[in-house]
Amino acid sequence: MSMNRRNALGLLAGGSLSALAVMQSPSALAQAGPLYKDARAPIQARVADLMARMTLPEKIAQIRTAWQGKGDMIDGLEFVPQKASAAFPDGIGHLTRPSDKRGVPGISGAAGGTAARWRTPDETVAFINALQRWALEDTRLGIPVLLHEESLHGYMATEATMFPQAIALAGSFDTDLMRRVQSVTAREVRARGVPLVLSPVVDIVRDPRWGRIEETWGEDPYLAAEMGVAAVEGLQGPGKFERLRDGKVFATLKHMTGHGQPEAGNNVAPAQLSEHELRENFFPPFREVVRRTSIGAVMPSYNEIDGIPSHANTWLLGEVLRGEWGFDGVIVSDYGGVHELATLHHVAEDLEDAAHQSLLAGVDSELPEGMAYATLQDAVEAGRIPLALIDTACARMLAIKFRAGLFENPYGDAALARRITGNDEARALALEAARKSMCLLTNRNETLPLRGSTMGRVAVIGPNHAIARLGGYSSVPQQTISLIEGLRQVAPDADFVTAQGVFITTSEDRSQDIIELAPRDRNLALIEEAVAVARDADTIVLAIGDTEQTSREGFAANHLGDRTDIDIVGEQNALVDAMAALGKPLVVCAINGRPPSWPNVVEKADAILECWYPGQEGGVAMAEALLGRINPGAKLPVTVVRNEGQVPSFYNHKPSARRGYLFDDVAPLFPFGHGLSYTTFAISEPRPAKARFGADEPVIVAVDATNDGPVAGDEVVQLYITRTEASVTQPVLELKGFERVTLAPGETRTLRFAIEPRRLAIWNRDMVEVNEPGPLTLSAGNSSASLKQTQVEII
Repeated sequence: MSMNRRNALGLLAGGSLSALAVMQSPSALAQAGPLYKDARAPIQARVADLMARMTLPEKIAQIRTAWQGKGDMIDGLEFVPQKASAAFPDGIGHLTRPSDKRGVPGISGAAGGTAARWRTPDETVAFINALQRWALEDTRLGIPVLLHEESLHGYMATEATMFPQAIALAGSFDTDLMRRVQSVTAREVRARGVPLVLSPVVDIVRDPRWGRIEETWGEDPYLAAEMGVAAVEGLQGPGKFERLRDGKVFATLKHMTGHGQPEAGNNVAPAQLSEHELRENFFPPFREVVRRTSIGAVMPSYNEIDGIPSHANTWLLGEVLRGEWGFDGVIVSDYGGVHELATLHHVAEDLEDAAHQSLLAGVDSELPEGMAYATLQDAVEAGRIPLALIDTACARMLAIKFRAGLFENPYGDAALARRITGNDEARALALEAARKSMCLLTNRNETLPLRGSTMGRVAVIGPNHAIARLGGYSSVPQQTISLIEGLRQVAPDADFVTAQGVFITTSEDRSQDIIELAPRDRNLALIEEAVAVARDADTIVLAIGDTEQTSREGFAANHLGDRTDIDIVGEQNALVDAMAALGKPLVVCAINGRPPSWPNVVEKADAILECWYPGQEGGVAMAEALLGRINPGAKLPVTVVRNEGQVPSFYNHKPSARRGYLFDDVAPLFPFGHGLSYTTFAISEPRPAKARFGADEPVIVAVDATNDGPVAGDEVVQLYITRTEASVTQPVLELKGFERVTLAPGETRTLRFAIEPRRLAIWNRDMVEVNEPGPLTLSAGNSSASLKQTQVEII
C-alpha cells in the first residue's frame, strides 16, 4: 500500500476528515465541480470532497444496511425507483444479499435449500442494475450502493457453483486449489454486480459440538492462515492494492474472534480465552491475512471475550486490528451483532447505546438492517454521540466504494453471468476440489479400492446415498450428483442395488427451526428392508453422517445447531450394526459436517472414506475414490475425538494437558493431519541447513518424500516444531509448513521449507513477541502422530 493511501486513511480513522475537507472551501467546490466523480482523483480527495457535500442523514444512510427493507423498494421482484425514493430519501449505503427475495411478501416461509428463496441470475442483475441506476441518477449526490453476498464455499445464490464445504477444502491442504476455487467464486459474484462477500471464515475451531465447525478450516492457526491468505488472494487478487481488479470482490475476514471455542460448544457463547491464547492461536490467521493482503473487511464475532462483546471491544478492533496490525479496511457487523449488545449481552441500555459502543469500537456498517444505527441522527443532533464517529465510519464506507470502482461502474452483466456461472470450467474445478477433499481414514485388509472383478453386487445403502449434501451456506446449483448417481456414472456396467436404511430427520428443510429425528419404529423397519437388500449383495457401501439440519449454525434460541452428542444420530449406529452382522465387506462413506467421532463405525467398518460435504460434483469424486479411479490424498484438518468427554482436544496442546482419564483413552480417534492412501509413502527426517540459526534468520529445512508403493498418489508432507526452555509454556507440536505433492511409484521429491523468524516468535511473560534463543525440535511426517525429528538451536 502506498504511504499516501495509508496516511489518508489514518486521517479518516482518526476523525481528522475535516482536515481534508477544509482544503476545499464551498466556493472552491462550486467552481471545481464534483471532484468525487473524477475517477482520476486520489481516493482520499474524492472521499473528502463527497463528505463535505453530505448532510447528517446522508452520512448515516451510508453506514446502515437494507435487507427486509428491500420490500420498501420493490413491487414483486421489480425495483421501483419511486418507492425507493420515498422510503430512502437519503440514499442507501449498503444492501444485504440482493440475490435473495427477502422483502417479498410470504418469502419468509421459503425453505432455505430451495430455489424459492433466491432470485434467478437474470433477476438478480436486473434488480442490482435498477437499484444502482436509481442511486446514481435519482439521489441527490449519486452515491452507489454497496452490496454483499455470502460465499462460504461458493456463491450462495441460485445456479452458482457449489464447491466442497470449507472443512473439506481445508483437508485438501492445497492452497493453490483454494486460490482457484475462490477466484471462480469471485467472478460469479462480481458478474452479477456484487463487490463484497462475507467470507472467508478463519476461526480456529476446537469444539465439535459447535454446529459451525463445518464452516472452518480446522483447529490449526498455521493451516487456517495459509488457507485464509489463499482464499483472499483468490477473491480479491494477490498482494497490496488500492483499486479492486475486474472480476474480483472484496473479502471479509470472520469472525474476530474466539468463535470456534465457545463455552459448552454453544454458538455465540463466551470465549473463555486468555490474551496469550488469543495471540498464540486465534489471532494469527487474521493477522497474517491483514499482513499479506489488502483484505477489504473484517467482521467481529458474536461472542464476548473477558466480559466484552466483540462488537464493542475497542481493544480487539481498535488497538489490535487497526492499531497493531494496521488494518485500514471496513469493519462490518455480524447480522444483529450491534443490537445484541442491548438485547443479548446487556452491556448497552438501548439501541442508541449499542450503536454508540459499536462506533467507538470501529464498526463501520451495521448488518443486516441497521436498526441500531437508525437511532444515530437524533443522538448526534442532541449531542449524545459525536459527529466525528459518524464521519469516520461514513468515510471508510465511501472509500471502499471508490476502491471497488462503483462510482464508475456499479452494474452487473447478465450475459457474462450466464456465460461463466456454473460453466464447464467451474464444474470441472468443483470436481477437482471434491477429489482432493477425499480422506481415507481406515482401510483394513485393503478393502478399498473396490475392484470390478471382486466386488460383485454392491448394496449402496444409507440416508445420504441418494442425496447431494452441500452443507450450510449453500444455494441451489445448476446440477448436483449424489453418491449413487456418481457410482452409476463412473461404473455403468456394475451391479448396484439400493436401500434407504434409515432417515436421519423428518424433513430436508434446512431453514426449519425445530428439528425432529426420524421416528425410531419407521427406521427399524427400514433397517430390516436394507438387510434384505444387502443379504443378496457381495459388498456394502454405507452412506451415513449428517444433514444440513443436524450440523448447522444455531443463530437463535429457536433455531439451534449445536449438540452435546457428537456421534452419528438417530438409528444410524443400529444400521451399521445390522450391516456389519452380515459379514460382508463394509465400506462407509462419511458425508458429514462434524468430525466423524463414531467409535462404533470405526470398529465395525472395513474401510471409512471421509467425504465431508463434497459439493455439487461430490457424487462422482466419491465413486472414483471407492473404485480406485482416483487415490484419496486429503488429511484431517481437525483432531477427531472419541467422545464429547475429550472435548476440547487438539494436537497443539500444552505439555501439562492430556494426562489421562479413568476408564477411557486419552488418544483421539484420529489425529490431526491423518489420512491414508492406496499407496505407501516414506517421509525422511527433516534436514536443516545447519545446526544453529540466528533469531533473525529463517530456519531452512529439507524433507524427502518417496512413493514406495504400487500406484501414483498424493501425500501431504507436514513440518512441525517444538520449542522447549522458553519463558512461557509452548505447545507440544506446532505446524509450520506443509506441501501436497503427487508422486509416481518409486518417485522421490525433496521439499524445502523456510520457517521465518516471525513464525518462531512467542509471546513472552511481558506479552512481547520475540524469537527466544533455545533448542528447537523439527518434526516431519504425514500426520501429527507419525513424525521423524531433528534438533537445532536458535541463538
